[in-house]
Amino acid sequence: MENRTMIQEGHLLAVFNSPHRVMKAEDVLKGLDLQVLLIPAPRDLSTDCGLALRFSDEDNDNIMLALVREKLLPAFVCRRVKGGRYEIVWNNDDNIH
Repeated sequence: MENRTMIQEGHLLAVFNSPHRVMKAEDVLKGLDLQVLLIPAPRDLSTDCGLALRFSDEDNDNIMLALVREKLLPAFVCRRVKGGRYEIVWNNDDNIH
């Protein structure tokens, strides 16, 4: 049976500042056959749009390159760690959109 935990330890989450941007990013990334899943953002994370893209660390470089190319950078990317906490692994300090 499939594990129903939406976010497991080690998963990365790209958190965006608007629903439009996160859905556009999902569309672009899936069009490139990159494995992403649009999910509700965990309550522990501060987000304006309430949605995030979940993906694996092995796809991180390709996903970030595609988001840079499409000018769809997220507000930040975080990783789920032990204890159900999140650590920020990348932050869009420039807020480039």
